[in-house]
Amino acid sequence: MSGNGFFQRLAIEPPFRILVRQALQLFKLSTQTRALWEISRRPQYLIGTLAAAEQARRQGVKEISVIEFGVAGGNGLVSLQEEAEAVERDTGVAIKVYGFDMGAVGLPDFIGDYRDHPDVWQPGDFPMDEAKLRARLSARTTLILGNVKDTVGSFFQSHRPPPIGFVSIDVDLYSSSRDALGVFHSPGSQMLWHAPVYFDDIDFIFNHRFAGELLAIDEFNGLSQHVKLDRWHGVANGRPFPERHFLTKMYVAHNLRAAAQSQPDRDKALLPLRA
Repeated sequence: MSGNGFFQRLAIEPPFRILVRQALQLFKLSTQTRALWEISRRPQYLIGTLAAAEQARRQGVKEISVIEFGVAGGNGLVSLQEEAEAVERDTGVAIKVYGFDMGAVGLPDFIGDYRDHPDVWQPGDFPMDEAKLRARLSARTTLILGNVKDTVGSFFQSHRPPPIGFVSIDVDLYSSSRDALGVFHSPGSQMLWHAPVYFDDIDFIFNHRFAGELLAIDEFNGLSQHVKLDRWHGVANGRPFPERHFLTKMYVAHNLRAAAQSQPDRDKALLPLRA
């Protein structure tokens, strides 16, 4: 093992990894280094956005979209906006940011049966202060308010976004998660061959595959012929903190038809999709 390899391996061993992470925060770092060491307010957003930009470069795509479903107070959307700016600067891939939400009304009043977990979520939860949030958004970011079933259906015609690169699903309800996943098969939809997806609500004690986001994932895979969702296998490999729970909530939407029809350079095609 080379000297550099030894010290790199030592750096990620407990307790050294904690000290290294603290020390790294004193320096100006690349998005690649920050993603590896989780130096971000929303590391899942940085990891997903960076991986999407790297995938876009392999495909020769110059601009992508990153999307948050479930904005609420807006801290997540602002973090996504900040990380998109940083990743764009480091990779050269232009990134547009979109946030979908019901707005001031919070969770909708049409919460359904057990699949929507009415035992946990209530109408009006997580309302948005729209004016306050808009003041924090840059020209890069578009806020889309309304029932996600309606706004997703018209998204590609109304906004003409670049191909989807990364998506975060945090709309709590099964019905809203199901409708949000329609972004991958709505008329005019475009996406990368492999687009990271983060599911926020899949690891609480009340979560099971017969309701909520997990049911929405299963149903999507059963109905969608050309796009399939699967866990991001290997995302924790080689990371200083592989036990971090958010890594188990990282998925990838695989565009089977587009990947099969493409004939990329073999070396590029075999590169691992990993932040």
